[in-house]
Amino acid sequence: MPALAAGLRALAPSLGPVRLIAVDGHAGSGKTTFAGRLARALGGAPVVHLDDLATHEEPFGWVGRLRRQVLEPLAAGRTAEYRVYDWTLRRFEAVRRVPPAPVVLLEGVGAGRRAVRPALARLIWMDLDAAAARARGELRDGPELAGFWAGWARAEHAHFAADPSRPAADLLVDGVTGRIVRGTLGEPAHGP
Repeated sequence: MPALAAGLRALAPSLGPVRLIAVDGHAGSGKTTFAGRLARALGGAPVVHLDDLATHEEPFGWVGRLRRQVLEPLAAGRTAEYRVYDWTLRRFEAVRRVPPAPVVLLEGVGAGRRAVRPALARLIWMDLDAAAARARGELRDGPELAGFWAGWARAEHAHFAADPSRPAADLLVDGVTGRIVRGTLGEPAHGP
């Protein structure tokens, strides 16, 4: 992790003064855990969780909110402020602030989607197949969310069928071990 953190810090900024790093993968693949570990290795880098911008009605309809509330302010060197969706109350409640830190992590399903890629310095894919990731997520969330998972799986499948992130990833991380998949470090898949 220290070597990865150092490599990310050394990248050219991709969004104003920020190096925006996406951590993408299937729901339940370990994105949040990995992003937390990476944020600590980066000395407390801010993490934007896409679950905060998605909603029940629009699980992948967050691009406009992300652009207006996070990407545009960071590109201008300003602190971003975004509204956080409360999944229990089903509405946007709290506000989170993200400073234009040297490295900012964007974590969530679809973080590496086509509309976001131009702002990214790197795209990391948590490499765990959809079925294994779903089983892990269902175990984590318990039987009371089984209905949610069924709907989510359909939406996620449709999203990645139309806008796959994995082929554009610069780096693959094993979703079981959290280790970088050999041969992907330093071999960018989408441009310099």
